[in-house]
Amino acid sequence: MGTNRRQVLRRRYLSLGLGELAAAGVFLTIALASVVPRLDEESRLALWFALVPLLAVLVQAGTYWLLARSWVESHPMPPSLRTIYRAFRKVDLALLVGGLLGVMVWLPDNLGASLGVLAIWFFGLIEYVNYFAIRLSYPPRLWVSTVGQLRAPRLVRDLNAGS
Repeated sequence: MGTNRRQVLRRRYLSLGLGELAAAGVFLTIALASVVPRLDEESRLALWFALVPLLAVLVQAGTYWLLARSWVESHPMPPSLRTIYRAFRKVDLALLVGGLLGVMVWLPDNLGASLGVLAIWFFGLIEYVNYFAIRLSYPPRLWVSTVGQLRAPRLVRDLNAGS
């Protein structure tokens, strides 16, 4: 695999990493600037229980892509990072379970707010699955034909390489 392929992948990983970090920033900014001020205290709790797991996965994913630029097409993921990301997989699952419990306890009475909070939590679950279980993200024109193949995400393949 040539240096040209490595450079292409490094650019793609840069884009993916910055995109995930930007998404986390956008979610947090919108929550703080627009959503939180409009909610009562219990609804705010539900929002944070939904949002924290999503933000955790997005920040970890963005960081993963940026760090992976150093080893792509060169060597396996460093053992210390494999250990950290294996721990993240367990911590994130606990955050999602705890988040769902918190959402259910403090679910807003307002239908729109309830659906919004549940959608945020569900998006966090989808991101978790996409990074730690089954790859779900593909180009739109290939999604239907490819997602059913249940491929391992790049992060999972890196976690399993060299171990």
